Amino acid sequence: MRLLRLTLASLLLLPYARPVLAQGEARYDISYYWDADPAKVRAHQTAVAGVLGPGVEAKLSVVASENGWALVYRRGGDADGARFAAETHSRILRARGLGAAAPVRSRPWSELGAEGAEPADPGEAERLAASQEAEKKALDAVLEKKVKDLRRTGRLASDERTAWTVYDFTTGEQLVSINEDIKLQAASLIKPFVALALLHEVKAGRRSYDALQLRRLERMIQHSDNHATNAVLKELGGPRAVEGLLKKEYPGVARDLDLVEYIPSGGRTYRNKASARDYSRFLLALWKGELPYSEEIKRLMALPKRDRLHTGAREVPADTAVYSKTGSTRHLCGDMGVLLAKSADGREFPYAVVGLIEKRAPARNYIRWLRSRGDVIREISSLVYMDLGERHGFARTQLAAR
Repeated sequence: MRLLRLTLASLLLLPYARPVLAQGEARYDISYYWDADPAKVRAHQTAVAGVLGPGVEAKLSVVASENGWALVYRRGGDADGARFAAETHSRILRARGLGAAAPVRSRPWSELGAEGAEPADPGEAERLAASQEAEKKALDAVLEKKVKDLRRTGRLASDERTAWTVYDFTTGEQLVSINEDIKLQAASLIKPFVALALLHEVKAGRRSYDALQLRRLERMIQHSDNHATNAVLKELGGPRAVEGLLKKEYPGVARDLDLVEYIPSGGRTYRNKASARDYSRFLLALWKGELPYSEEIKRLMALPKRDRLHTGAREVPADTAVYSKTGSTRHLCGDMGVLLAKSADGREFPYAVVGLIEKRAPARNYIRWLRSRGDVIREISSLVYMDLGERHGFARTQLAAR
């Protein structure tokens, strides 16, 4: 048995995945295994499909390669998304003794049929890419319709804007992009960025991560403590200094970030802003381990607390792990996080969800408004879970008690 060995040096690496490729941009699939004996590749196909689930299985093919036969996931996506998906698949497959995965340039593959290789169809790659693009847009359309229905029934007001992103970390594909570039109030959603700034300074040797700092970050993320947040901001030179550090050191993560004020008395933070794309990029970089002390940030975001992605989301099973941070003011109700769904046989499928609802006028009954808009985010989270469950074959037999 010979595992495919491909160099990544020739790939066009992009900073973050995009839902739509530019015209003429190269597309990439993922390859897992090759052998001169097609029967061995078929057997590997069955094994890989059993581990990665229906969402990948539907696009797995045994195709002719330069050295015999290869197992390919016909993803047809961008280079960085393929690279990230290959890294994710490799971790899962290696744990099952099934080797690694690697990105490979898409082409009109000759697929193995009952009688051997079928003739290559020059238009196959284009049709496949169009089909995959339509699939990626399907969830986006479902959420768009859901938001329209919520407005029609009065559960979202005319002066409320929303923004949503969904990123499937298993396939490396962004599935939802709705108003993700609009800057909205950040509220406490800014706090993981403040934690990132402090841990950057710790890694650089300019700050120590002692018991005091640990306690501050835990209170800041788990309990959304504003005093702890302001203490960290002050130690780092103030909001503008933290914003400058993040934009200099992490320009891909904090592109739209406006960190201009301490959190005022009473928790009102109206001038600090960020986009849903900022949160999505932060979560992607976090999950890929590209931030300093990523595991510590994940631990902080996984500390038990109420959230709007899992707590109260009726379709999301109770044993789904969540790494999240909420944000709340009289103008904003939001949440961002990574959920780690599990199948019945223990396979894990991580994905990111960001949901933001910003109201132009302050809510008159703050608690009631926050509860109702939090329920909207929970309903969206449930829709996302069910969609991804169908794609990847999640077990949904153990729902959370509500």
